[in-house]
Amino acid sequence: MTENKPSSVTPDSPEGLAAVEREIARACADARRDRTSVELIAVSKTFDAAAISPVISAGQRVFGENRVQEAKAKWPELVATTPDIKLHLIGPLQSNKAREAVMLFDAIHSVDRPSICEALSKEIKSRERNPLLFAQINTGEEPQKAGVIPQDADGFLAACRERYGLTISGLMCIPPVDEAPAPHFALTAKIAKRNNLNLLSMGMSADFAVAIQFGATHIRVGSAIFGTR
Repeated sequence: MTENKPSSVTPDSPEGLAAVEREIARACADARRDRTSVELIAVSKTFDAAAISPVISAGQRVFGENRVQEAKAKWPELVATTPDIKLHLIGPLQSNKAREAVMLFDAIHSVDRPSICEALSKEIKSRERNPLLFAQINTGEEPQKAGVIPQDADGFLAACRERYGLTISGLMCIPPVDEAPAPHFALTAKIAKRNNLNLLSMGMSADFAVAIQFGATHIRVGSAIFGTR
């Protein structure tokens, strides 16, 4: 199934949400953290409004999308009926989509290169909207993956502030699928700490409990809630 063809409703999505909430609570207890310190982002990419509505009805209010155009097509109507929904862009952002992204999303997790910084800076100033911004770190230095490599992170974050006037609030990472996630979460947390950043977008369906142990403030969970795509 392609990104451009949303999946149909998954009947057990509210049960999936409840199971994820229980696991978050356990992980927070194990880490001696308050449950309110972790924001659950329900990753609804490729799922249509019929699949998302039961999760909204179950109380979830924060959702993640990978593509600006897909989100633009399905979310305005849902937000109109549930105004307290928050949308996070967790996928790559193209410069020519910066205007739409700034207007549509409450947070953008994929700030990773100068062209994006320049486009976001321009749109944030002209639109007077301030989405929460995360810089994406390519902890595995994978050539096929977006993100700033770790050794360039400090310089990039300084440029975001000083050259582009952007307020970066946190870091995001996606560990390599064939490696243990813990070292990547630890590295991301280390970079965030030395740059005085408080937010960490780390952890997905298979590893969010580990991410919580390493200080994740935002976890991105899709299949554990909505089922397979």
